[in-house]
Amino acid sequence: MPDWSTVPAAGSRVLVTGAAGGLGRALSSVLVEVGAEVVGIDLPGTDATVTADLTDDDSARRAVADAAARLGGLDALVGAAGVVDTVHRAETFPLTEFRGDIEANLVAQFTVAQAAFPALREGHRPSIVLFSSVAGQDGLPGQAGYAAAKAGVLGLTRSLAAEWTGIRVNAVVPGLVATPKVLAMPEAARDRLLAGVPMRRVASLAEVVGSVLYLLSPAAGYLTGQALRLDGGAELGQAGLHR
Repeated sequence: MPDWSTVPAAGSRVLVTGAAGGLGRALSSVLVEVGAEVVGIDLPGTDATVTADLTDDDSARRAVADAAARLGGLDALVGAAGVVDTVHRAETFPLTEFRGDIEANLVAQFTVAQAAFPALREGHRPSIVLFSSVAGQDGLPGQAGYAAAKAGVLGLTRSLAAEWTGIRVNAVVPGLVATPKVLAMPEAARDRLLAGVPMRRVASLAEVVGSVLYLLSPAAGYLTGQALRLDGGAELGQAGLHR
């Protein structure tokens, strides 16, 4: 495969967490389509190849070991697991739920990456892609726990990239994505969130998947410690004299 290719090499051994969700399922399907070997992890009761509660350290480590064994090693890890359901005003946010957000969206990412490290270190052009969110950069009223965890993922990404030389570590930072949960939002609520997005729409699953494929590809071979933001221009200032 040429070094300018923007998809992972055929035969790449990829572990995907959150594989039974809308995004994880789409990502796993496309990875298989481009010739990768994929094992997914998700919660018990889902149809993922390996099931585990990733907030339980021992279960998470066993699941990663199982996935690596099934693949005969690891070349890539995509951390797409997480929860986004907790909504409270900050002044009354229950600490147990705040800690739960941190555990599910940050600590579990580190646990999986740490467990995958020995296999990745022996992999071919090893790479990690962790999912953060624009909430981690911009804040998200009503979801302080989620936003704090996703900000932590960005710090984790840069720290691992600096420490684990030879393994590329990058983050994807999406805004609103066309997952089943987002598409099920009341139209008025979705329109309100999109009012500050110049492209006036949510990202498609294909657009997010394509970004992950690029970060796993030979073309991104010199890219590490970076956050690829997919927000339709939401961070751009829109005030001006012409409006």
